Amino acid sequence: MVRPAVELADILRARGDCFREQNRSWLSYQQLNVLRAITACRTAALGGHLDACSRCDHQAISYNSCRNRHCPKCQAQARQRWLARREQDLLSVPYFHVVFTLPHQLNPLCQRHPRLLYDLLFRASAQTMLEVAANPKHLGAKIGFLSILHTWGQNLRLHPHLHCVVPAGGFDPSYSHWVHPKYPFFLPVKVLSRVFRGKFLDLLQRVPRQRRPDLSSTLLHTLLKHDWVVYAKPAFGGPTHVLRYLGRYTHRVAISNQRLLSFDGHSVSFRWKDYAHGNKQRIMALTATEFLRRFCQHVLPRGFVRIRHFGYLASAHRTALLALARLQLAGQPRADPRIALSQLATWRCPRCGANMCIGPNLTAQQLAFRCKLPDTS
Repeated sequence: MVRPAVELADILRARGDCFREQNRSWLSYQQLNVLRAITACRTAALGGHLDACSRCDHQAISYNSCRNRHCPKCQAQARQRWLARREQDLLSVPYFHVVFTLPHQLNPLCQRHPRLLYDLLFRASAQTMLEVAANPKHLGAKIGFLSILHTWGQNLRLHPHLHCVVPAGGFDPSYSHWVHPKYPFFLPVKVLSRVFRGKFLDLLQRVPRQRRPDLSSTLLHTLLKHDWVVYAKPAFGGPTHVLRYLGRYTHRVAISNQRLLSFDGHSVSFRWKDYAHGNKQRIMALTATEFLRRFCQHVLPRGFVRIRHFGYLASAHRTALLALARLQLAGQPRADPRIALSQLATWRCPRCGANMCIGPNLTAQQLAFRCKLPDTS
């Protein structure tokens, strides 16, 4: 793989210390830890391991990854492993993609109370989907789905939203048969929008007073005045497509290294897609300080789960209900989109092109010693 012209780690190594010193008053321990991890990722500071070619005698040192979920270099294999585990959950039905977005008026509260607001976003959207789907006017079924939290827009500003991936249909109330959607769309977005708004504000006002953020009457009136944005994409195919589709959303970070264009020591340029003006590709230039400030907004609280399952896909009864669903869908052919763990991303030997096998871990001192040895290749 060709190394990008600029990486987030390059910006942090050049300007990270200055940024941390200037913004220490508001940076949390978790944000500081993420910045440190990305800076050290795949350097001698984390040690490494000796890789050996499976065909010839070529050996090479690979530095260890930080494995932080916010690091743009550490998500590929984590994504593949997660998708391999999720293959067993797929059903032979089309899948829909529904997006729930928090109004931008709530962004200040999200910055001050991220764990609370993002948790309410999950709960309100899940209750909305389950309630509307159970209504006989719309579907009349018990559904299951997974939700993935993203907090960013293409310009790195705060834009909290959930991507929900939903199998088309669900169980009837007695679990006796599978209910298929009545319409080409899954559920009406206007109904979802209004129910979502009511659920979220109700949950927010039920938070105990000592934990509840300030919600002025003016802000509440503004939030009630407008419909909230819920977007439902058309069905994107069955299980053969859903894994590839999911891979675009599950392990994304705020910005990938491939979108970074240049860094001159003071300003950063990157590509972004302007959804408000026909999805045009644009270039944005920010000072390194502003770029890092925007990136830090998207560091999630420690231990916060950003991929969650609901309905019959909830972990408590997922296995039994998926088996029942497959029995009820048995008349339909099922594709086999399995991903073998042995096919996960590896790197090739520069001599003969065979796969490089991961060898034993090496400490920083061992790496330094080996790097001084003459190259005999």
